[in-house]
Amino acid sequence: MASSSTASSSAQLGLGLGLGLGAMGGLGLLLPADREHDPELEPCSPPKGVLRLRGAVQHYEWGSRGDASLVARLAGETEEGRPCAELWMGTHPAAPSSLASDDGGAVSLREWLARNPAALLGRVVTARWDGDLPFLFKVLSVAKPLSIQAHPDRELARALHALRPTTYRDANHKPEMAVAVTEFRALCGFVSVQELKDVLRTVPEVRMLVGKEDVVKLMTAKEHDGGIGVRSYLQSAFTKLMATSKEAVAEAISKLRSRLNGEIKIRTFTEKEQLVLSLEQQYPGDVGVLSAFFFNYVKLRPGEALYIGANEPHAYLSGECVECMATSDNVIRAGLTPKYKDVQTLCSMLTYKQMFPEILQVPGPSIFLVMTGEGEIQADGMPDEGVAKEGDVFFVPARTEVKLHASGPGCLQLYRAGVNSRFFC
Repeated sequence: MASSSTASSSAQLGLGLGLGLGAMGGLGLLLPADREHDPELEPCSPPKGVLRLRGAVQHYEWGSRGDASLVARLAGETEEGRPCAELWMGTHPAAPSSLASDDGGAVSLREWLARNPAALLGRVVTARWDGDLPFLFKVLSVAKPLSIQAHPDRELARALHALRPTTYRDANHKPEMAVAVTEFRALCGFVSVQELKDVLRTVPEVRMLVGKEDVVKLMTAKEHDGGIGVRSYLQSAFTKLMATSKEAVAEAISKLRSRLNGEIKIRTFTEKEQLVLSLEQQYPGDVGVLSAFFFNYVKLRPGEALYIGANEPHAYLSGECVECMATSDNVIRAGLTPKYKDVQTLCSMLTYKQMFPEILQVPGPSIFLVMTGEGEIQADGMPDEGVAKEGDVFFVPARTEVKLHASGPGCLQLYRAGVNSRFFC
């Protein structure tokens, strides 16, 4: 993988995304022996086997529109004209999936699971996550950069939810993994000490806002000191930049733009400088334009993945991806957004370190998304003919064996999200 990423060692939920072509196998469905003889299950017992789902579309302004949006194409909303930013597949109450039915009825996946969670999720998952699906599966179509943000760990999520429930709407953490479908660009994690020193040497506008004291500490820091000192210096400098007044930020950005416009005739801009100028056009006067110098600029090719743990800074810039995360919508923003910014919380929560990606395998209850192509899906209790085509979404209960066969001229490409094997060890 040619990307840099961050991770959290405290994440309890392992997240994984797998790309499958052709057939996939499982472990087989094992139902409780007394299930068919329990009279309490007869009137409202959920259908057995795999069922089709309808995902929920989120129409955020940064999303792509029409045929240019993978989300719109998968959801069949290319004619509506609204931005189609995210397709949610899961049980989060903000946009829960529903069971697809010919009569137009809408039974939410959350309601369906509640009817018999042990059989559908497996007893271990049911006990650990109170009968709910522990992950949220998404497709993103990013036309405009998202905010510079981080997601809290469990302890912080609980505290924020208790303090400001209208802003932080659940008490869960949100580690996430993204697999690029197209070329995908992002800012993720802090740059190395050497790159940060280069920024302080060559970007006077950032150096001015950080201040002489922190600049000296960072410029004299040693990368091999265990990282403790460097992290404290980095936190001080980054916090000072993010807390700068709007007027001072706007002035610094204006100076940066003028300087670069004057230098374009005598040198070639770096990729980071080109990015910063692009961000400035979209978010003029925003501190996120300058803070981009602090972050790794990551470009993923289709099929490459990025894992982002709790308390790690990131911002998706452009492209389309499939994403899997814990069931949460907690976002702490600090730049590149007109939305509420919680700068103090973000600057205090970050780890100020980098780690390599963690890519995990997926057994247990899961959701399948057919991205392209057509084929057949075979599983115990499949209620219909088993046709699988572009845009179809399926929930697969725990311990259910699934086989997929491609048909037609093209290949069958699908993504699967679920509870990974580490939880069951």
